[in-house]
Amino acid sequence: MANVRNTARPLSPHLSIWKWGPHMAVSIVHRATGSGMATVGTILFVWWLSAMASGPAAYASFVDLFTLDSGKLNVAGYIFGIGLTLSFFQHMASGVRHLFMDAGAAFELGVNKRSALATFVVAIVLTIAFWAVIVEKNLG
Repeated sequence: MANVRNTARPLSPHLSIWKWGPHMAVSIVHRATGSGMATVGTILFVWWLSAMASGPAAYASFVDLFTLDSGKLNVAGYIFGIGLTLSFFQHMASGVRHLFMDAGAAFELGVNKRSALATFVVAIVLTIAFWAVIVEKNLG
């Protein structure tokens, strides 16, 4: 078939044309955190359930991956725990932002940019506060 594209029509916009902003990053991160939590969380949950159903030895090997002999978290436990917590709070903050936008608020460019940046700040602050409480309870 011959090339029937009308050269007088403009090309549709592409990523190279749009100026990247925080609102685009929040949208992408929202989808990534949702998919990540669903995938990693489901795999860990099913693994935990199958380890419990397989008996004490299988459950002990599951727990040993994430904790030390003293019962405190090891490096893998902190990485998975903090990662899933940060993903949860980022996804939640972005969801709240979208809830307000669905109600018709925060469409002005300045407010939209500030609310997008606020989702990252809120997620980081809530993650730090959450893990500070957990670490303090484990130490005390």
